[in-house]
Amino acid sequence: MTGLRTTEPRPFEAALDGRSRRLELADGRRISLAVDRWHGLADQDDRWMVEHCHGPTVDVGCGPGRLVQALTVRGVSALGVDTSPQAVSQCRARGVPVILGDAFAPVPNEGRWQHVILADGNIGIGGSPRALLRRVGRMVRPSGTVLLETARYGAGLWHGTARLHDHSGTAGSWFPWAVVGAEALPGVAAAEGLRVTRTYDRNRRCFAELVRCPS
Repeated sequence: MTGLRTTEPRPFEAALDGRSRRLELADGRRISLAVDRWHGLADQDDRWMVEHCHGPTVDVGCGPGRLVQALTVRGVSALGVDTSPQAVSQCRARGVPVILGDAFAPVPNEGRWQHVILADGNIGIGGSPRALLRRVGRMVRPSGTVLLETARYGAGLWHGTARLHDHSGTAGSWFPWAVVGAEALPGVAAAEGLRVTRTYDRNRRCFAELVRCPS
């Protein structure tokens, strides 16, 4: 598929090509990146999101495309979106639909998707969870849902900048990022007219489904 233009940084290239497995937040915390999971098949926990998608779905920050692949296998129309040419190449190697673009650029079928996925902490994209939820809310139809993965309970709400370190210890450039703990999500969602309708917590991973609040 034709890619979208994007001027967004591509901070996760080093992780996608295997050079990095660690994210450093500006407050000094280090977060391990589940790079092997990104490159594998959708696992049992991922399937909570996959099984709650019953119509056209866009995976924002899709990485190598494991969730798009899982959806396609189930017969669900799906599209991956990522700023990384590496991710796009990896998706195409899997044979799944993908475009090069960022979360804040227009996507095909804008406003007509039934579901948006933000997996692997991608609620942090852009450094403003509220702005990101506002944006993906415009991608889905009024009855649509946002399925996302948060940080564990106790992580709170943090936004600032982050960077990757490669295996040699060399640090990449800082980029905007955010962390949303499971307990912080309802408040962030409510500020954008969304509410949590389902949650799933297993193996130290936390997921939630959001819908629009009644007018």
